[in-house]
Amino acid sequence: MNVLIVDGYNIIGAWEELQRIKEEDLGQARDRLIDMLADYQAFTGTRVILVFDAYYVPGIESTQKKYKIEVIYTKENETADECIEKLVTIYKNVNTQVYVATSDYMEQRITFGRGALRKSARELLIDLKQIEKEIDKQVKRKFTKKSKLKITLNQDIINTFEKWRRRK
Repeated sequence: MNVLIVDGYNIIGAWEELQRIKEEDLGQARDRLIDMLADYQAFTGTRVILVFDAYYVPGIESTQKKYKIEVIYTKENETADECIEKLVTIYKNVNTQVYVATSDYMEQRITFGRGALRKSARELLIDLKQIEKEIDKQVKRKFTKKSKLKITLNQDIINTFEKWRRRK
């Protein structure tokens, strides 16, 4: 099993689209990131844990499930980096490969030292765009598939049937 742990505010700050949204509304930027990661999770089957620290939104520590994404808001005096480091220690084992998505170089080094692999914000964005293209291809392929009739009909008969069908 693979686990992807994402440093939420680091990714928001690194991606142009999310940075623009953040300037207007931080909550919408978080929601957009969750939506994008939900696509990633659904396509790859990877367990995704998204971590936001209390730097921008002070308050009580909480964990929520949105779609199949686990969203963690750290307690007020805990950084996302500290939380991510704990999560790497919890999840990294012989059967589980843990990836940490952040462009914070120090965090990458620390988590790598604990056995996680790094995924920069840029690499994660490239992965998401590739997944989006693949999903689009699959949807187009599904909709362009024509059902095979058991009886071959000429186009005039098909058009007549279509007119009858639309009258009702």
